[in-house]
Amino acid sequence: MRKAAIYYKTFLAGILTETDDGDYTFEYDEKYALEHPKEGISLTMPVRSKSYTEKRLFPFFEGLIPEGWLLDIASKNWKINPNDRMGLLLACCQNCIGAVSIQPIQNENE
Repeated sequence: MRKAAIYYKTFLAGILTETDDGDYTFEYDEKYALEHPKEGISLTMPVRSKSYTEKRLFPFFEGLIPEGWLLDIASKNWKINPNDRMGLLLACCQNCIGAVSIQPIQNENE
């Protein structure tokens, strides 16, 4: 299981999780939801208390991953399979253009 803290500006907006089965969940942080109820990370993922669940990485997060020659450079430098979307997100999106950034959360086992 891999996890990432999702920040909107300087605030912890929520946690993105990739399960061992390859499913994805995103859940807004309770404090963020209370203090910023109208500031979703995406128009397709408005703030709510119920978690979002998908079989594939959410399109919003897919859009943060580099494409083309930049994807080739990133996957070769970090030795990440281009199909490992969560791995690319964790490696490449810690300092994205825009208000959202991704910070990997280490497993207790690591």
